[in-house]
Amino acid sequence: MLRWLIGGGREPQGLAEQSPLQTIGEEQTQNPYTELLVLKAHHDIVRFLVQLDDYRFASAGDDGIVVVWNAQTGEKLLELNGHTQKITAIITFPSLEACEEKNQLILTASADRTVIVWDCDTGRQVQKVSCFQSTVKCLALLQRLDVWLSGGNDLCVWNRKLDLLCKTSHLSDTGISALIEIPKNCVVAAVGKELIIFRLVAPTEGSLGWDILQVKRLLDHQDNILSLVNVNDLSFVTGSHVGELIIWDILDWTVQACERNFWDPSPQLDTQQEIKLCQKPNDVSIHHFTWDEENVFVAVGRGLYVYNLQMKRVIACQKTAHDSNVLHVAKLPNRQLISCSEDGSVRIWELREKQQLAAEPVPTDVSVL
Repeated sequence: MLRWLIGGGREPQGLAEQSPLQTIGEEQTQNPYTELLVLKAHHDIVRFLVQLDDYRFASAGDDGIVVVWNAQTGEKLLELNGHTQKITAIITFPSLEACEEKNQLILTASADRTVIVWDCDTGRQVQKVSCFQSTVKCLALLQRLDVWLSGGNDLCVWNRKLDLLCKTSHLSDTGISALIEIPKNCVVAAVGKELIIFRLVAPTEGSLGWDILQVKRLLDHQDNILSLVNVNDLSFVTGSHVGELIIWDILDWTVQACERNFWDPSPQLDTQQEIKLCQKPNDVSIHHFTWDEENVFVAVGRGLYVYNLQMKRVIACQKTAHDSNVLHVAKLPNRQLISCSEDGSVRIWELREKQQLAAEPVPTDVSVL
């Protein structure tokens, strides 16, 4: 589903064997994706991407640098330097109401045990917190409650002025790897193989302050959970180190669908058509998701895979979207995706309109979005 239009670097390799999936390569005329740009600015692994507005996004990773890009031209707009070790989390952050300038802010966490608020319009540091006892591995913004969360060996709740409101006791040496907000003032935290549901209790006339209550633990994964995202108002999805994908009901936290080998289409093929996939854990780990109304786009090993929510199966894949593991994927406006990898590159992909594919003959063994 993805091919390149402009930009340097290695051409993506298509699969040589026949497959009922639509794999990606320059020779495939039905391919609805086009890679627009390959961006190089980082000196180490790129782990995170975040959209800032309709024309900018930011990338961050192990070099401790945040780079702000023009999403349309690929021009590097700003380089934000302030962390002394690798960046471990990044989110967009609302401006304080007291500030006259409503500039775009981001919040970054680092292995140097600091969290920094950045102004992405000027490149300056707005504020810095250095009171953490362990590395913050994930961040989440809860706009409805007007607070943000940091997850590491414990879970902390902060206001927008960066005042600590409350925290849990030590949860795990493994730490919280991902956080999302779900209804009823709850959040889901990924801790090792477990999902822990917490409820945030806001201050009332009868209480002195904020509190965090543990509600439930979900133990359906067989290995460490690496990715956790909301996909719509009804569901959230998790992915693990050994390639398990689970779709959950966002209200009652039950399993809606589970794919433990979803990246491998070989059960649908005969022995002549079987696709040989390397089963080393690093090749099948699900590092990140993004989504649209119909599909979840999954970073699996070095590849990108498309999982259809209605059909509950993989409908397209690119085994070698990058030279190393794909660590993050994100959506941009105008039907575009960004991916970043351990190879240090950032790639922008474009989805061609379905109408453009209608006139092209489609082989019977290829499915097209």
